[in-house]
Amino acid sequence: MTGGDHLIHSARLVDGGTVVDDGWVRFSGGTVAAVGSGSSWRSEPAVATTDAAGAWLTAGFVDIHVHGGGGASFDDGGESIARGLDLHQRHGTTRAVISLVTAPVDELAGRVRGVTELMGSDPRILGSHLEGPFLDVGHKGAHEPSLLRPATPADIDVLLEAAGGTLRQITIAPELPGGMDAVRAFADAGVAVAVGHTGADYAQALAAFEAGATILTHAFNAMPGLHHRAPGPVAAAARTPGVTLEVVGDGVHVHPEVVRMLFASAPGRMALVTDAMAAAGSEDGDYLLGSLAVEVRGGVARLAVGGSIAGSTLTLDDALRRTVREAGVSVAEAVRAITETPAAAVGHAHDLGRLVPGYAADAVLLDDDFAVRAVWRDGVQVV
Repeated sequence: MTGGDHLIHSARLVDGGTVVDDGWVRFSGGTVAAVGSGSSWRSEPAVATTDAAGAWLTAGFVDIHVHGGGGASFDDGGESIARGLDLHQRHGTTRAVISLVTAPVDELAGRVRGVTELMGSDPRILGSHLEGPFLDVGHKGAHEPSLLRPATPADIDVLLEAAGGTLRQITIAPELPGGMDAVRAFADAGVAVAVGHTGADYAQALAAFEAGATILTHAFNAMPGLHHRAPGPVAAAARTPGVTLEVVGDGVHVHPEVVRMLFASAPGRMALVTDAMAAAGSEDGDYLLGSLAVEVRGGVARLAVGGSIAGSTLTLDDALRRTVREAGVSVAEAVRAITETPAAAVGHAHDLGRLVPGYAADAVLLDDDFAVRAVWRDGVQVV
């Protein structure tokens, strides 16, 4: 479904790493038709209008690492995926990659097929992200250790065939046996390969990026840290042009000062992600992430056994707010990290994440505290 013509004016328009005061944008037929500033909007074709009254106006948020929300887990299929996306849409996310946790390869293949089928009826879904099972047991995070394994050519073929071109991202520990071959195979198939849940040192991570990996999964989490004599995967990602660094901006996964340092180290290459599980938008309580029991207390999700952080309860509007207010990142750069950069990381640099002519008419209007006032997707107001 695409909307008719609509024009939003008198906004602080944030796009492409800049802020335009008194900006406007006009939608037509589901895409951005025109953009400008000042009173020039009055000469545009007569259409329905929204007076933003100085509110922030951004492109629709893009979350490339999210597992659920609204009490629903994406691993549970269609209705749960729709319920979770509804929750995140209310917080500004207009497009998302459906992240699936570790499971047996045949089960993952079935879930990926299910996501592919849903893409035909739900334009919010950009495809799948497989976070596992090709991960390091020593950096398992909230993944079932008995299911973690090195990738084999047969596994790779099964997953690529099941996805039929809709696998957008896969997280791999490249130091595992066959890991570099898996990086190359998935990258050659057009999948954005992410280094994560890994024990890789700096040299191994750098080799993975040189072999075709283009994303670092939730920087600093489930990987070696940054040491002055052992810089690790984060430094390898920061020094490699074209590599996008995910960070979970909830103030729990990574300290705000470290978030500030990441943005300074890799300008234009940061992607704020939620890594949200089912409890996002819901009350504290007991949940499941894959097959593992999770306890959510004070909005923080941890495994019931062992206490590891188990995803988050974050939404992208809150990530934006925290990144600006707590980490001191500029509004323009924080917005780019939830729009343009993640969209480009999964192959949508040409049509998502910007408010420029020809791009999808996805937009979010936010108040001074970055609370969502309205959301448009394909030119239709959905919030």
